[in-house]
Amino acid sequence: MNDIKTILAQAGHYINRTSGGIVPPIDPSATFARDENLDLMGQYLYSRYQNPSHDQLEHVMCQLENGISAKFFSSGLAAIAAVFETVRPGEHIVAPQIMYHGAQDWLRRIAERRGIGLKFFNPGQADSIVDAVIPGRTNIVWIESPVNPSFDVIDIEKTAEIAHAAGATLGVDATCAPPVTTRAFDFGADLVVHSATKYLNGHSDLNAGVIVTQKEDDRWAEILTTRTHSGAILGSFDAWLLLRGMRTMAIRFERASENAMQIAQFLESHEKVETVMYPGLPSHPTHPIAARQMKNGYGGMMSILMKGGVEAAHKLAASVNVFVRATSLGGVESLIEHRRTVEGPNSKVPIQLLRISVGIEDVNDLIEDLSQALDQV
Repeated sequence: MNDIKTILAQAGHYINRTSGGIVPPIDPSATFARDENLDLMGQYLYSRYQNPSHDQLEHVMCQLENGISAKFFSSGLAAIAAVFETVRPGEHIVAPQIMYHGAQDWLRRIAERRGIGLKFFNPGQADSIVDAVIPGRTNIVWIESPVNPSFDVIDIEKTAEIAHAAGATLGVDATCAPPVTTRAFDFGADLVVHSATKYLNGHSDLNAGVIVTQKEDDRWAEILTTRTHSGAILGSFDAWLLLRGMRTMAIRFERASENAMQIAQFLESHEKVETVMYPGLPSHPTHPIAARQMKNGYGGMMSILMKGGVEAAHKLAASVNVFVRATSLGGVESLIEHRRTVEGPNSKVPIQLLRISVGIEDVNDLIEDLSQALDQV
């Protein structure tokens, strides 16, 4: 098998035998024709089920994650919702106290409306997962690694052992650790989910999600049914854009990781910063797990806690010039946001926390921007 960098650079590798063109085509067809005997002329019926543009993406995603099947969705949250849709009333879900707030809001909603048990564990305490799982009842153990936005790194292998011993499926939201750095299946995950809007695409110009599996079991069949009947599919043009974005993911992630490490070191030494939450720093509580699971950089995501509380956090965010004040992550541009403002009243995130997505700009420009902004705090 080729190295993952080669797989990405040649994602959707294609040569048009008529023209010699090397760029994969877009097939925008919503429906597909039948012949005079009413038999389908090809393998496709209707794009809500499948489309040639999806096939290219799914093949590449399975190569990247070492999975056997993958399905793309119209957003990351649509993909997550499809996983949780497989849980039946009376069953139980375990998830982190701190996690992507959209997914947590959805978990609370289905738990309340469908009679599904829900238990949150502390991602910073490894043994809290054991206490949260109910053998024979817990259906899904859901984790992020790293966790957004605390960026604790959960031990996937240990969590898989706990989940499987209880008869549960381990789902991993790997949005912040794409397969160029972590392949969750190698550590025992059953399902891997990404918001493909983020590192996979990398250009902040589309919404997409993906689920990858290593087992085409009953749960996978339920996920496919949910995708088909909810209509949460990716458009053909977005699929083509995403494939193009994925071709540069390895080099984008490498540059973002290099930049982030230098920025984290700068912020850690600054007198106005209380804490830097970046798994690449040796001072990070879960750095040893990160060093074991993340093989090609620690990514561009970090959070900082500001001395001076929420006022200091707001002032820093308001004073940047190169960083963009916006939500999202994994794009080529660097972003900063006050996370509690974004998450709303149910947020468990510290009030003085700022989340930073480091992009691929010149790192000196980024550090200078943060430096001048900190001078104004």
